[in-house]
Amino acid sequence: MRLSRFPLSTTKETPSDAEVVSHQLLLRAGFIRKLGAGLYTWLPIGLRVLKKVENIVREEMDRAGALEVLMPTVQPAELWQESGRWEVMGAEMLRLKDRHKNDFCYAPTAEEVITFHVRQDIRSYRQLPVNYYQIQTKFRDERRPRFGLMRGREFLMKDAYSFHMDADDLSREYYNMREAYIRVFTRLGADFRAVQADSGNIGGAMSEEFHILANSGEDLLAVAEGGTYAANVEAAECKPGGSRAAASAALERVSTPDQKTCEQVSKFLNVPLTGKVKLLVVRAAEGQPHKLIAIALRGDHQLNEIKAGKHPKIASPLTLANPEDVQAAFGCETGYLGPVNCPIPLIADHAAAAVADFVCGANENDHHLKGANWGRDAAEPEVADLRMIAEGDPSPDGVGTIKFYRGIEGGHVFQLGKKYSKAMNLTVLDAQGQAVTPEMGCYGIGVSRLVAAVLEQRHDANGMIWPDSIAPFRVIVCPIGMDKSEAVKTAAEQLYADLTAAGVEVALDDRGQRPGSMFADADLIGIPHRVVIGDKGLANAQFEYKHRRADKAEMIPATAEAVLEKLRG
Repeated sequence: MRLSRFPLSTTKETPSDAEVVSHQLLLRAGFIRKLGAGLYTWLPIGLRVLKKVENIVREEMDRAGALEVLMPTVQPAELWQESGRWEVMGAEMLRLKDRHKNDFCYAPTAEEVITFHVRQDIRSYRQLPVNYYQIQTKFRDERRPRFGLMRGREFLMKDAYSFHMDADDLSREYYNMREAYIRVFTRLGADFRAVQADSGNIGGAMSEEFHILANSGEDLLAVAEGGTYAANVEAAECKPGGSRAAASAALERVSTPDQKTCEQVSKFLNVPLTGKVKLLVVRAAEGQPHKLIAIALRGDHQLNEIKAGKHPKIASPLTLANPEDVQAAFGCETGYLGPVNCPIPLIADHAAAAVADFVCGANENDHHLKGANWGRDAAEPEVADLRMIAEGDPSPDGVGTIKFYRGIEGGHVFQLGKKYSKAMNLTVLDAQGQAVTPEMGCYGIGVSRLVAAVLEQRHDANGMIWPDSIAPFRVIVCPIGMDKSEAVKTAAEQLYADLTAAGVEVALDDRGQRPGSMFADADLIGIPHRVVIGDKGLANAQFEYKHRRADKAEMIPATAEAVLEKLRG
């Protein structure tokens, strides 16, 4: 591509509304342009990168045996009402009506649509398993679009859906897709982790997220140092707290005026946070004999709302009780709650249940208890995993200790089970002619988000650093004084022709720019390989070559083969 014929629009200024590096660089380099909140137009150079990411995803999905389809972005409300998600999706779903006042939505995902089509076309076990995928635009009406492509409202997504006669075959395909995702992220040149995850409103029993590690990531990941365990902190398990020591202290009621928080009480009584037990009061699930349930945590731990919300006795989503209800139940403010003579059912986190001689609220304003013990002073609690994992914790699988990393979610794989097939009355006939509800899997990749996520890892002070696999061009040829030197012009044109003939995507910077401007643009847009041609080098039969990651340039023979050798290296 001759840059004189290519609409390259770069700027040195950093856009004021761009908060993260990828957003700043994509705007500065002219890859994208903002149309509205969370809405971006892809310009030619940016589209080249997006299409390469898309092609990698497509190649690996095809290699894994999935079949490509293309479903509408506008979907009838009836399908979402049939699955029960029309209301569940909430404000993120963009709803609209046609001229006949029929309800539709702009697709945020496509479980309902693909299930509808399979229900029409798949009749027998002989037609299964099958895995359909599409690469299609999605829309989710984010409350606060930000970070450019990473938290936009409209985005390009690869979503795949598999159907199976039994759970074992679903598991086989799940791991087939997992391996395909590993190949995708590896080809993108990304430092990534596959982590255990919560399934959210998509549903299903098992899921994993693929995260590109970056300090700007919105997700916090728990990764075992010295082990293989990795999970989103929302889904990370916590090992039981171990055996409890025997009670050794007498129960003592102490005055703690205006000391309400764990930190205040611990400092006031000179006890560590690990020796304190705190209570949170939440709404109970429907059908429970009490409207409220107390959750006991160790003083230094935080509640994991996702895990707690999955407990059968706790309302989901988890909802804290209002202060008035707490006051009515306990007779005191929330800062003085404790498990001794607790008036409502109580569930303790493993770690809280393992503490002996602990400090807790006395269920009386301005008072706490010291030397409290389960079994002696407070009833032995029901125990569950309810807390957030913490750095330094032992890994749940027993290998290594936990360290936190930030990650950008780029992909997600789910074992959905029968959630959608059952809700939408999808059945197929088995070998005995009996109607069976198929198992489903769901596998998503945020194609446009990956462009930004990779960039969050691969950049420096001068701009982008794309891997060869998705760079807009692999090589840029920068001729110095091309308009004044016939020798430079001839050598540049010949190299451009030779590299193009060899199948290399090459950009020839024939815009007549000064060397500094050419080099700055080449660095900003992140082309991996740069070849400079000038009279001085040609006099010695040499080109100047520099890899985008290298600190210094080097001289190589002035031949296309020498350049190709660098590309192969």
